[in-house]
Amino acid sequence: MTPAVTDRKPWRAIFRLLERDERVFAVLLAVVMVGGLATLGLVRLRPRHQIDLYSIVFWFAAYKVGVFALVTVNPRNTRWTFIGALGIDLLLVWALLVLTGGADSAFVNLFFPLVAVNAYYFGRRTALFLTAVAGLLYWTAGWMAPPEAAWTAVVILMGMVGLPAYALGHVSDRERRARAEVERLNDELTGTLSRLQAAQQELLVAERMATVGRLSLKVAHEVRNPISAIELNAEILQDIVRGRAGQADMDEAAGVVASIRDQVKTLDALTEEYLTFARFPRPHFEEESVADLVQELAEFIRPVATRQGLTVRTETDRQVPMMEIDRGLLRQAVLNLVKNGLETLSRGGELILTSRLSGESVEIAVQDTGPGIEDDVARQLFEPFFTTKPQGTGLGLSIARQITEEHGGELTWKNRPGGGAVFTIRLPIKRAAHV
Repeated sequence: MTPAVTDRKPWRAIFRLLERDERVFAVLLAVVMVGGLATLGLVRLRPRHQIDLYSIVFWFAAYKVGVFALVTVNPRNTRWTFIGALGIDLLLVWALLVLTGGADSAFVNLFFPLVAVNAYYFGRRTALFLTAVAGLLYWTAGWMAPPEAAWTAVVILMGMVGLPAYALGHVSDRERRARAEVERLNDELTGTLSRLQAAQQELLVAERMATVGRLSLKVAHEVRNPISAIELNAEILQDIVRGRAGQADMDEAAGVVASIRDQVKTLDALTEEYLTFARFPRPHFEEESVADLVQELAEFIRPVATRQGLTVRTETDRQVPMMEIDRGLLRQAVLNLVKNGLETLSRGGELILTSRLSGESVEIAVQDTGPGIEDDVARQLFEPFFTTKPQGTGLGLSIARQITEEHGGELTWKNRPGGGAVFTIRLPIKRAAHV
């Protein structure tokens, strides 16, 4: 079994070398030309036309091996290699004609395989060009080494060489176009299959996420009742503790109860925000003023910002026309961005709320003078439940983006050159009908 496999290895190597069309063409052209030259050597030449044909065949074969090696080593320049080889072959045939009798030389028959094979590789236009060149070389050889070639002989040669060469070139061109079309269709099919596989994976993930979402939604519903009971009992317990103020350990108990209530409020806020995200309400659009919304929101958060030592500044463009928006939802989206800014600044700094007209869109921006957003955080910025804050829910930005997309807009962000970040809600003035 093993020796048989070993014996086949050289043949396999040869077949691998001939896998490319260019190498096959180089081998076929070499076989045709070297074989044709050797075969025509059987014709007895006149004494004054004797040449060392065996040496010519040997060196011609070596030259063809060199062409094959060049094509193998440097496949990028294959076409230019074959053009150069074609020129050498034509000159060789012409030289043989001149040396062996001009128009009466039997080596004129080398034009047939040379033009035909090259026509198959280069196409029918090259076939016509080579036919004209062959006729010219034949006539020139006869003129330089009489007897001269009659014009009928030149025309007959061109016809006999050109017609089959043109047919082969035509077939080659059609085959080349058909192959290109098959490759194009294959690429399209491969791309379609890749997209289909990706879509199947996304669908599988979406189905799993939908199942998890339904279970989570039910859990959130069930958790709300115990949370309410815990909060109510903690409030009652806090009243009891206050009624016994001054007794031993009552101050510590009051602190524990206050901590319990804070954690319950955080959990309740998380549950409420998740339910908002999972059961996103259908927007109700009405004609509203974006500038008024931004101004009203700035006044609403100003007291909280002042207690943190922050400055709130607004820049509203009164040229912004009335727009169809869901005021409550859009207010919530901007408020979520504002809350992020307040938490980022913590103590000291400035928060800037702006609204302006930008072409066919309106931009609502929330800027802060904080440290900006780091690269590792930016990659997960809009992912649900991702947060860098100890008490954060990780849903604020996701909800803001969801609301923005429901309005047919987009939510983007960038770090400011002077420090801080800016989040921009860009809404089309004319809302699309499908939104």
